[in-house]
Amino acid sequence: MKKFAETPFLPTEVEIEAISENEAKISAYPFEDGFAITLAHPLRRLLLSSSVGYAPIAVKIEGATHEFDSLRGMLEDVAIFVINLKNIKFKINGDKKQVVVEYTFNGPRDIKGEDLINSEVDVVSKDAHLATINSDCNLTFSVIIQKGIGYMPSEDIRDIVGPDYIPIDAFFTPVKKVVYDIEKMLVEDNPNFERAVFRVLTNGQITPIAAFKEAVSVMYSQMSVFNKVFDLSEVTVSDSGDESVEIKELVQRIEELNLSARSFNSLDRAGLKYLGELVLMSEVEVKNIKNLGKKSYDEIAEKLESLGYPVENTLPENVASVLRRKLEQLKA
Repeated sequence: MKKFAETPFLPTEVEIEAISENEAKISAYPFEDGFAITLAHPLRRLLLSSSVGYAPIAVKIEGATHEFDSLRGMLEDVAIFVINLKNIKFKINGDKKQVVVEYTFNGPRDIKGEDLINSEVDVVSKDAHLATINSDCNLTFSVIIQKGIGYMPSEDIRDIVGPDYIPIDAFFTPVKKVVYDIEKMLVEDNPNFERAVFRVLTNGQITPIAAFKEAVSVMYSQMSVFNKVFDLSEVTVSDSGDESVEIKELVQRIEELNLSARSFNSLDRAGLKYLGELVLMSEVEVKNIKNLGKKSYDEIAEKLESLGYPVENTLPENVASVLRRKLEQLKA
């Protein structure tokens, strides 16, 4: 006997299959009829437009003044060199958003992507060709590698890097291809349920699973704008389906944490009133709180870990976004 539905059916299952190092299949189900494509289409657009990648945005070549120049001993004109450089997929090591990397090569030799790897950057496209130089060539150049999303034309980059550098069109998006299928499936003798199946292919700067997670996080954070009107702070937000974090817990006041007077006073003098403010801070930021000694730091770190928020960990962006807005409301 059928029952009247009061809320849409919530999907419960996610399956992840690694097809290769840079390709994965992600399936979510079961959705009620029409709900799968409602989520699948915007997620595909976010994967293609909002995934974070890296790109060379400018190059300075010793002996070349512009992109239409040429260099003695290098087979490629500077314009071809720039095109080849643009097609090399870098990845910044560490947390920096931008690095300037310097290189010097003596011929004769072929220079490939793998030759540009050093302590500051990795190169995903190791076999990509950059230039061929002969024994007369001493090739010295520096490249600005930038972290970003989407695309920025060289005309816009020119004003940022200054006249000494040749700007390069920056293609940051690390996701090469996203396709999805909506498949019908049977749930309790009802054939009108759906499964959303995604296939995600990246260029190696980011894994397809990490790209998918980013897209979901961006979708959550974009929708958090409605918190200005609708108070959703009491809603439990799930992190990867394993653990849940209640914003209500994160907005408890610091005096409720039962810290020692010394630790509490250091936080109070720094203007910190709520647990969530501490949780949003990095380990370095917590250590740099003025007049916070090592014993107080150790006490705070132990307290945060006991609550499930170790200082070396970061909140999922969707949770952090909701928390920031709630803290702004409380401190307004």
